[in-house]
Amino acid sequence: MSKWFAKRFLALHLCWIGALVLLFWPQGEISLFGVPVLLALCGVGLIDLWQTQHAVRRNYPILGHIRFLLEYIRPEIRQYFLEDDTTATPFSRTMRSIAYQRAKQQTDKRPFGTRLDVYATGHEWLNHAMVPAPLNGMDFRVLVGADRAQPYSMSLFNISAMSFGALSGNAILALNQGAKMGGFAHDTGEGSISKYHREHGGDLVWNVGSGYFGCRTPEGRFDPKRFATAARDSQVKLIEIKLSQGAKPGHGGVLPASKVTAEIAEARGIPTGVDCISPAAHHAFGTPIELLEWMESMSVLSGGKPVGIKLCVGHPWEFFALAKAMLYTGLLPDFIVVDGAEGGTGAAPLEFTDHVGMPLQDGLRLVHNTLTGIGLRDQIRIGASGKIITAFDIVRTLAMGADWCNAARGFMFALGCIQAQICHTGACPTGITTQDALRQRALVVPDRAVRVRNYHHHTLEALAELVAAAGVSHPSGIEKRFLMRRLETGEVCSFAELMPDLSRNVLVEALDIGHLPEPFRTCWESATPKSWQIGDSPQ
Repeated sequence: MSKWFAKRFLALHLCWIGALVLLFWPQGEISLFGVPVLLALCGVGLIDLWQTQHAVRRNYPILGHIRFLLEYIRPEIRQYFLEDDTTATPFSRTMRSIAYQRAKQQTDKRPFGTRLDVYATGHEWLNHAMVPAPLNGMDFRVLVGADRAQPYSMSLFNISAMSFGALSGNAILALNQGAKMGGFAHDTGEGSISKYHREHGGDLVWNVGSGYFGCRTPEGRFDPKRFATAARDSQVKLIEIKLSQGAKPGHGGVLPASKVTAEIAEARGIPTGVDCISPAAHHAFGTPIELLEWMESMSVLSGGKPVGIKLCVGHPWEFFALAKAMLYTGLLPDFIVVDGAEGGTGAAPLEFTDHVGMPLQDGLRLVHNTLTGIGLRDQIRIGASGKIITAFDIVRTLAMGADWCNAARGFMFALGCIQAQICHTGACPTGITTQDALRQRALVVPDRAVRVRNYHHHTLEALAELVAAAGVSHPSGIEKRFLMRRLETGEVCSFAELMPDLSRNVLVEALDIGHLPEPFRTCWESATPKSWQIGDSPQ
C-alpha cells in the first residue's frame, strides 16, 4: 500500500487533498473554481491509472500528460523529451521514432525529403534497380539445422537475448505473445526459461550461458538430465550457447541476493536470497574441440534440435582455433550468432560498453570470411545482432554475410521503452525492466504484444519493399555491391570494394597466405584446434 504514495503519484494525491481542503474552505472564488478543477484533475488521474494505452500515464498519473502535451505542441520533441540519452545522435533518435511508429501502426512517412546529410562522411545507401522486382510476400525465413532431426524455419527478424530478471514478467509475456502472433523467435537470454516464456507458447531460442541457468547442478555445473528435460519441450526450437555478449564481452555478472526473487530463483534453478553468480567463462569445456563435442552432445540430449553459439568476437585467433577444430573433428555448430559490441540493452560497465569487443560489421565479416575460407559457410547459418532496428539495418547486415537478424532495443521500443536509462535501479517508468509489481502494471500485456507483432510485421514489410526496389525477389539476393558508403575524401565506394570476401576454401588450400588480408595473414597459421591460445607451430 505504501507504494501508492510514491513520488510519482504526488500530483494525484495533491489534487484530491486540495479538493478536500477547499470543500471546507469558507465560500469564495477560490473554492468555487478550485474544487471543480481539482476534482477534474483527480478524474484525469484515475483514468490514467486504469487506461491501458500509455505506460507513462499509468505510472505517472497527471504528470505523464506533460510528455504528450509537448509532443502535440512540437512533434519532433518526442525524439528528445523522455526518449533521449546523452550519447544519442539525430540518426539514432530517428531509428527510435521508426520503431515506435511501426509498433503503434502510425505512418513513418515524412515530407520534405531525407533528415540525413547525404554528403556526410559515412553516409550509406542502397542502390535501386531501374526495373524494380515485384513484391513477392514478406514472410522471409531461413532453415536452421537442416541435417538435424528437428530443424527450424527461422524468421529473418527475431527478438534478441533479454533475460527474465533483467526484464519484468509482463515484458516477457508481451514479447513472447507478440512472437507467437507474428511467427518469429524469442531468445530467452541467459536467465533461462521462466513461466512467463511458457504462457503464450511462442517459439524459444534457449540461451545457455556460463551459469547454466535452468540446467545446472547445485554447485553451478552443467546438468545433462535437467538440460534434456527442458530442451525437449516443443516450445524450444534452438539451443544457443552464449560465449559472450556485446554489452560486456569477457565479463561475468552477479545478481545480488536481494534481487533474487522466488520467481527468478525458480526460472534459473538457484536458491532464493543468495547471490546469483554468472561466471565469465564456461566450466563445461576448456578447448575448441571440447566445445564442439559438448555442442554435439546437447543436440543429442535435446532430441536432435539445432545447437549453435553466440559470441561477440574478440581475439581473431580464438575463432580461427574454433574453425580449425571444425575441420579437425568434422563437428559443426548449426548456427553462429555474432553480437556486435555496439549492442546490449542491459546495464554494463562503461569501459566494457565503449572499448571492449568487436563491432558487428567487423565481427560478422571475420566469421563469414573464416567459414567461407574453410569451405563450410553453406553448412552453418549466421545470425547477427547489435543496434539492428530498421529494415535498412537488416539489408546491410544480410549483405555482409548474415542469414538472419536479431533485435533487442527495437522490440523494447515496441514495448514502450523511453530509454530513461535507469534499468538497473528497478524504477523503470514504463514497467519493462523492473520487478516492482506496481510499476509493472503500467505495461499492459495484450496491448504491448500487438505492438511487438506490429513492429516485426511492418519492419519486414519495409524490408520487402527495399528488396524489391533493389531488383531482387528475396533478401538473400542482396549483394555487397548494392550498398554504398561515402568516405572521408568524399569518394563513394561499394561495400564489395571496401570489404571484399575471401574465396571459398582459400584457408584450406592456400600454401602461401601472405596475400590474404589481416588478421588471417598473421593469425591463421598459428591458431590450433586444441587450445584457445596461439600455438607454437601451424596446425
